Amino acid sequence: MPQIQPFLTFNDQAEQAARFYTSIFPNSKITRITRYPDLGPGTPFTPGGVMTVDFTLDGRAFTALNGGPQFKFSQAFSISVLCDTQQQVDEYWGKFVAAGGTPVACGWITDHFGVSWQIDPKDLIDLISDPATAGKAMQTMMTMVKIDGEAIRRAVAT
Repeated sequence: MPQIQPFLTFNDQAEQAARFYTSIFPNSKITRITRYPDLGPGTPFTPGGVMTVDFTLDGRAFTALNGGPQFKFSQAFSISVLCDTQQQVDEYWGKFVAAGGTPVACGWITDHFGVSWQIDPKDLIDLISDPATAGKAMQTMMTMVKIDGEAIRRAVAT
């Protein structure tokens, strides 16, 4: 079976990003750092500089690459964090904001490296997937920046 994992390309902050991400989530660690070899004259990469960083976030594998300034992140790709409790939503949201993240809308936040994250309670997915609750859940969610699961549950109950 092939291994499928996200591969994030940064300008030159792969190691800093991996260290930040692994500091936030439990069961996370950096598993390998590779370095650029001497690629000869004209290359933008410094011999011995960090090339890739392999890491896990809550046991899920990721790779980060220092690829140069031509690579930019967009909201077309995001990393979803489905939380068991509102306390987890608040905790993760707070850590991203404290590090310079920019809140967007509907549970989305862009971290200080430019990567988009969705920090949501797990039951939100159930509420927006159920035709009986989807309308009220979505209408309520669309008014929020950070998701308040309790407020969505109250709106659906009325």
